[in-house]
Amino acid sequence: MGNAQELPQQSKDLTTVVESSWTLIEQENINKLLKTPLVKKPTMIKAKAAKCPTDELSLTNCVVVNPLEFPETVRHVEIYTSPHTKYLFSKETHPNMSKGTVGFNLMQRKWATVSLNQELTIKPFEFDQRYQTIGSIVLQVDFLQKKNVTPEPFNTDKMATEFTMQFANRSFTEGQVLAFNFAEKKMLSVCVKTIEVLDLSDINKATGKQKRSPIGLLTGNSTVVFEKFENSTISLIGKSKGKQAHQSIINPDWDFNKMGIGGLDKEFSAIFRRAFASRVFPPDVVEQLGMKHVKGILLFGPPGTGKTLMARQIGKMLNAREPKIVNGPQILDKYVGESEANVRKLFAEAEDEEKRCGSLSGLHIIIFDEIDAICKARGSVTGNTGVHDTVVNQLLAKIDGVEQLNNILVIGMTNRKDMIDEALLRPGRLEVQMEIGLPDEGGRLQILKIHTNLMRENDKLAEDVDLSELAYLTKNFSGAEIEGLVRCSQATAMNRLIKAASKVEVDPEAGTKLRVTRQDFLHSLENDVKPAFGSSSEEFIKYIANGVINWGSPVQRVLEDGDLLISQARVSDRTPLVTVCLEGPAGAGKTALAAQIAKNSEFPFVKICSPENMIGFHEAAKCQQIKKIFDDAYKSPLSCVIVDDIERLLDYVPIGPRFSNLVLQALLVLMKKVPPHGHKLLVISTTTRKDVLQEMELLNVFNNTIHVSSISNGEQFMSVVENLDVFTAEETQMLSRYTLGKSLWIGIKKVMVLIEMVRQIEGREKINKLVSLLEEEANLQTVDVLN
Repeated sequence: MGNAQELPQQSKDLTTVVESSWTLIEQENINKLLKTPLVKKPTMIKAKAAKCPTDELSLTNCVVVNPLEFPETVRHVEIYTSPHTKYLFSKETHPNMSKGTVGFNLMQRKWATVSLNQELTIKPFEFDQRYQTIGSIVLQVDFLQKKNVTPEPFNTDKMATEFTMQFANRSFTEGQVLAFNFAEKKMLSVCVKTIEVLDLSDINKATGKQKRSPIGLLTGNSTVVFEKFENSTISLIGKSKGKQAHQSIINPDWDFNKMGIGGLDKEFSAIFRRAFASRVFPPDVVEQLGMKHVKGILLFGPPGTGKTLMARQIGKMLNAREPKIVNGPQILDKYVGESEANVRKLFAEAEDEEKRCGSLSGLHIIIFDEIDAICKARGSVTGNTGVHDTVVNQLLAKIDGVEQLNNILVIGMTNRKDMIDEALLRPGRLEVQMEIGLPDEGGRLQILKIHTNLMRENDKLAEDVDLSELAYLTKNFSGAEIEGLVRCSQATAMNRLIKAASKVEVDPEAGTKLRVTRQDFLHSLENDVKPAFGSSSEEFIKYIANGVINWGSPVQRVLEDGDLLISQARVSDRTPLVTVCLEGPAGAGKTALAAQIAKNSEFPFVKICSPENMIGFHEAAKCQQIKKIFDDAYKSPLSCVIVDDIERLLDYVPIGPRFSNLVLQALLVLMKKVPPHGHKLLVISTTTRKDVLQEMELLNVFNNTIHVSSISNGEQFMSVVENLDVFTAEETQMLSRYTLGKSLWIGIKKVMVLIEMVRQIEGREKINKLVSLLEEEANLQTVDVLN
């Protein structure tokens, strides 16, 4: 009975233990559920490009996907058109979009060079709002369609308000184009010019400073500034908002503000080490070492880089005698022996002081500007007088002759080092040879600081001028060109205060109102001052004015290979010279693709070597012009040269055949010449006669050969038609019935010409006309597509 009475108690205890165990298990499961996210972390997907499903969504500047592709928390995506090219978009959803597709509007497809049904990779993107929130954005605006042109002014303040309402919390990228519906469906075309983001990492210490960024997230508090496109007829009124003050950092190592030298820190340090360090020590120490002072320096480099300015300041820094500055041609005289006498006069004072004071003599600096004018290689100048040869001999005798002087420093400056006599460049004469190249971004900042110093001190420089931004924008500018930019900006600011009436009058309060603003600098930069060693922007506009139409995989493959070559030229240290030849039939778009690849590189120096710029040149002149383009390219750290239509440069004709062997040999040498250390060069060539280049052994000098195809089938042709947006939906469908499934061999250039031709025809007849033209080009069977 006792055991019988204890069983219920044991059973009760066992139940309690089981319940406690289940409670612990349930709690543990709940904890696991709480720690495990309910939604899977979104990953990248593959999708095909499609059209935007609705007109309303096409105005949102978003790509459209199926609601089930990504969670609602994903608001922005990165779209990879190639392994090395990606574009950032905000995302919208629509149930009509099938899974595995992504919808683009026409402007998005043109900007990202995306073709319909193109295979894309989509990856979720999340903004870091501490560093990527847009503080200010500058937009260029124009009418989207010419039929909507109106003389009525557009209020930029209202436009900015409407823009932030329509596109709040949307992503933007520099260079992006989009449509903007404003003022009762007046469609405008907008291009993102610049983006500046805020630093909100510490909200308590935030100063409102902004910095340039390629991407950003627009908010309701972002400042939106509108500018009209160049040559646009749109009229804008209103004022810009939210000007920000910017600070610049000055290099503390050298006080170049007082010396007036900027961007030459390394060069100046090297010259001081080689030429002046020995002169700092007492003469007896130098004599104990048996050391001779450096008596000659040669400064060479592009015009306007500060060679003359540096030579002037060297004498002041060393507390020497007042430098004698002589222009090379001033030495020459028409009378026999006078040129040599002029050279001796330059050294007369130094000789007298050397005789009187010996080693205690002061330093005499003689500066020869344009020294190549008087020191040409002996024997190179024709004529019986031999004046140049005797001047070189006299100069050599004074610098390092029998009665050599130890208290002189000769500084020569030239743009043409190759023309100077070799004997003048050996040790003991002009032995320190320093290339004064184009300043880097830090150097340009120093130069801008020097030339705007007085404006800042007198409060004539507006707060919105950021010298760091200007230093970034003035790629490949020399010091003289930067000074010219400052002067031009000052003139632009003054022009605003001039009243244009029956007579020219100046505002009486001009002295207090005058401020040089950021817009003055940008206006001068875009319209007035261009670098001598810069990008051929005008030629690029000519070659890719209508953009590159990505009509299929052949074009995509060329662009992807171009991206790889750009990365190789930019990053690889083993291949500083990268050459590629784009070959294919005439009219296939080789030049446009080469220009697009060069534009994508964003190299500071890009030049096009085209036969059209050398019409009428004889062989030697053509070789000199080609060599000059390559020599200029070697002066920039990153350069790209396009050698267009290479068989035309060679004067090749199949009748004969004949070609210029002199130009061929020049190209064979230049295509294999490795640029100087630290410099990279990408050469892109185009040709329609690969077989001819193979016979000339010119094709072997290229690292890569890429074939550019013509349009080969109806699907590719229809892709071009849809990208051009010329025909209505019904007309496009009729063309599709005719062309799909048929073989076509026609260049993209010819296709665009034919489509532009039939654009002038109204009604359905233009379809028949286009079909007949295609049949003539492609030799297809005649079909009436209207039946």
